[in-house]
Amino acid sequence: MDVKIRSTTILGVRKKGQIAMGGDGQVTFGDMAFKQKAVKVREFDSEKGIVLGGFAGAAADALTLFEKFESKLDEYEGNLTRAVVELAKEWRTDKYLRHLEALLALMDKKHAFIVSGDGNVIEPDGPIISIGSGGGFAQAAATAYMKSTTYPAKKIVEKSLQIAAELCIYTNDSITILESK
Repeated sequence: MDVKIRSTTILGVRKKGQIAMGGDGQVTFGDMAFKQKAVKVREFDSEKGIVLGGFAGAAADALTLFEKFESKLDEYEGNLTRAVVELAKEWRTDKYLRHLEALLALMDKKHAFIVSGDGNVIEPDGPIISIGSGGGFAQAAATAYMKSTTYPAKKIVEKSLQIAAELCIYTNDSITILESK
């Protein structure tokens, strides 16, 4: 039987020189919620500032990819764009890595990227990035908050993830948020 680990909700927002990224804590396996307080976001220090990352998919796979990304970020002296492209190339072509099942969201104060194992590197047009099963709900809420409030990035992420938790059965309200000013 092929049981898949369900996705999650990761949301990143860039506003007025601040970035914030958060994720819910639910880990689902089949029709069962295994864990409620997983941490799916991480901060990376680079020579050019802080990079925030989040993942959806298999946790062990994502943590392996985070380690690879961190080494690429170091290798390319904090250049997020170059580190992301090189990670995607290696992930797609490496015999071991290409079987890892995860989706990464990575952002700094200037750029945001979604990276997948099939070699896709997507840079969203605006200041919001989201992945996971509740990503669309969280992104819609964040877009509305960006247009209608003066909330800082962290508050937008928090409120948007709470809305996603109310709508997506694979997202809970045990939220972890990282920010950089």
